[in-house]
Amino acid sequence: MGSKLTYRLAAEAMGLVLARRGIELVYGGGNIGLMGVVADAVMDAGGKVIGVMPEVLLQKEVGHQGLSQLHIVSSMHERKAMMADLSDAFIALPGGFGTLEEFCEVLTWSQLSIHTKPCGLLNVGGYYDPLITMFDQAMNERFLRPAHRALVLEAQEPEVLIDLLADYQPMALEKWIEPKQR
Repeated sequence: MGSKLTYRLAAEAMGLVLARRGIELVYGGGNIGLMGVVADAVMDAGGKVIGVMPEVLLQKEVGHQGLSQLHIVSSMHERKAMMADLSDAFIALPGGFGTLEEFCEVLTWSQLSIHTKPCGLLNVGGYYDPLITMFDQAMNERFLRPAHRALVLEAQEPEVLIDLLADYQPMALEKWIEPKQR
């Protein structure tokens, strides 16, 4: 859950914002970590929570009890595909490798126009500042186009991030790479 109470408080606030706005939460289905806190906050506020958990993780961690729905799938790939299909937007709270991997995957899918859903970072206490700096460097070094860098939305407060996601307008990008760059 991280080393700072501010992470937990931000997760609780995110859950309350989602429930208050009638936004269903789709997440990995566990009862641990910050996403477990978000799920609890959504449910405590009367919102709907859908979990998607592979069998292998169900055996290692306890699936959250009392979710509106819990889908048990056979693999991590199936989990990510189902969560992406069920979701209208993607938010990463502070987290580790799994959080970063899943966020970067849906961000890449957006870059490739596999989907046009917004992707946001809840940058609690500047947690994601180094990653945002890396994205800026990738753009400055011409590994990312400015339009692709703009796919990463970011805010420090849940309410602000949800507003950014709600206002997001996908950009129509003709080509991912120009022929002369190949």
